[in-house]
Amino acid sequence: MSAIRAGAPFRPSHPIRSIEDVRKLEQTPLDEALTVRSTYEIFRNAGAAFGHKTALTFLRTADPADAPIRWSYADLLAGIHQTANALYTLGVGPGDAVAVLLPGCLEYHLALWGGEAAGIVQPLNPLLSDEKLVSLMIAGRAKVLIAYGSDDESGIWSKAMRLRGQVPTLTTVLRVAPHDEAAGSAGGLPEGVADFAALRAREPADRLVSGRDIAPSDIAAYFHTGGTTGAPKLARHSHGAQVFTAWASVKLQGMKDTDISINGYPLFHVAGVLPASLSSLSAGVEVIIPTTALLRNKAVLANYWRLVEAYRPTSLSAVPTVLAALANVPLAGADISSIRYCRTGAAVLAPELAARFKRLFGLHVHESLGMTEMAGISTITPPGVEGPAGCVGFPLPYSQLRIVALDDHGNASDRDLPIGEQGMVLFKSPNLFSGFLDPADTAKAFTADGWLATGDLGWLDAQGRLNLSGRSKDLIIRSGHNIDPKVIEDALGAHPAVQLCAAVGAPDAYAGELPVIFATLVPGASVSEAELLVFTAERVDEAPARPKSVTVIEHMPMTNVGKIYKPELRSLAACRVADSLVDEACASLGLAAAARPQVQADGDNALKVLIDATAAGALAAPLQAQLQQVLGRLPLKTQVVLV
Repeated sequence: MSAIRAGAPFRPSHPIRSIEDVRKLEQTPLDEALTVRSTYEIFRNAGAAFGHKTALTFLRTADPADAPIRWSYADLLAGIHQTANALYTLGVGPGDAVAVLLPGCLEYHLALWGGEAAGIVQPLNPLLSDEKLVSLMIAGRAKVLIAYGSDDESGIWSKAMRLRGQVPTLTTVLRVAPHDEAAGSAGGLPEGVADFAALRAREPADRLVSGRDIAPSDIAAYFHTGGTTGAPKLARHSHGAQVFTAWASVKLQGMKDTDISINGYPLFHVAGVLPASLSSLSAGVEVIIPTTALLRNKAVLANYWRLVEAYRPTSLSAVPTVLAALANVPLAGADISSIRYCRTGAAVLAPELAARFKRLFGLHVHESLGMTEMAGISTITPPGVEGPAGCVGFPLPYSQLRIVALDDHGNASDRDLPIGEQGMVLFKSPNLFSGFLDPADTAKAFTADGWLATGDLGWLDAQGRLNLSGRSKDLIIRSGHNIDPKVIEDALGAHPAVQLCAAVGAPDAYAGELPVIFATLVPGASVSEAELLVFTAERVDEAPARPKSVTVIEHMPMTNVGKIYKPELRSLAACRVADSLVDEACASLGLAAAARPQVQADGDNALKVLIDATAAGALAAPLQAQLQQVLGRLPLKTQVVLV
């Protein structure tokens, strides 16, 4: 029997409108202000306080008229107990990882919080390749995999079956049946695979049979950072860090049990799991899951305002790229007056998008800063505080924030900057992660004196709010001149035909990098690249920062959590530069168009040029030599290969 007794849920103390209001929270010592020790205790407290109040509402479809599936707080707590107990019977202990490969669904919350009550939960991005998933599971030493029993969402079940034999530590796969699957239709399961619901149903629903007393320092989760390129980096979250994120979010955002939210963030990502789910559920908020595909479901976006009218959420939260898509969805008479708080994060908000949202819907978009290394949240702009685009609000109570100058390599120096001056953002906080699994990765994340080096560029204003401009790695360095891409993006983003835009550095033999910008257009809009280039140049004061080109593309490359993926744009820019040099070389040698070499990206900051030796004939060797010479001047890795 668990020794933990139910306590009170998290509740706001007083409205937060200034940094002084944040400091007021700090007048009580943290160990007195926050006594909850684990995420399991959060759900014990919420279950006792809210009982049959709705905790989770799952939308089967995007049609507002369709009946949803609802779970109460009592249902959720019972399911968490059963899940933790089932995992315990499978041999999962406090140091064992439970991998999760699910779409948006109610069972994800059982996997998350039951997984943390039994061991360490490892949410996985189902859109990753088999190779990446295997690598992450091996790194985490996953013992159990909880997977969706269908291929309708990202081919998950087939992936799970392929992964089984490739992870040596994996002993069991638990199959989650889709909500609309007829009983008994799945057929028999192979050895080592069990039905998640059937296994749960055998277990007690009122306690943890393990009797585990979870300490705040116990590891609750492994979250993978990035995952799109490079080796896996698994960030370790303690229970204490996740609990602090929930507590601080409730305090700064004023969350109450009368609130309702739509959580369209994926639940393999910290934003969806912690600020959007754990924080809400710790305060008795009803959380709506908008179909298995979440906000990747085009029908959900098309019906979003009708869903708001039907379910009366009090808050709207989405990444800027989703807000840009919603700005194209007309209200068509829908009543959205229930929304009192609109927030965004993951990327800096463009001023034009902020203005557009206010103009179309009467909603001010409040920005926050979150990161995996700080259990999902670092700063918050509370309701009632309106800052300019790029203002991400106040640091959390009991946390410390510094702005330091960059050194010659673009890393954090030890020189603090005054209010108003831009530098790298550093943090220390109670929700700081417990480091990466690989100590070498951990060492790179911190300064020599123990501050988290975020890689974010920003400054503090006179009100004590953090303002962001971008990422240090995204700076465009032209002949030693640091160019903030946000300056270019804000300029082009003001054009009414532009939907999304992103500026990157294109390699140049003399300047190192030259600024270029890519854009997608508002549906139905028509404008020339030349016109957009003139429009942008007129609005960028510094001559070195004026882009050399504007390229309109059909789709902006995105990460799986809705951020613009700049490495792909940098590769595209590099390929365009190389293509131009290839054309010049071919013309100088009189090479026929049919024999033109192919340029392709070869990883980040690398290119490969393939020359068809047969087609080029006698010109193949001199062409290879010429291209090696001209491309070798570019500040990136290049290979010129005869094939």
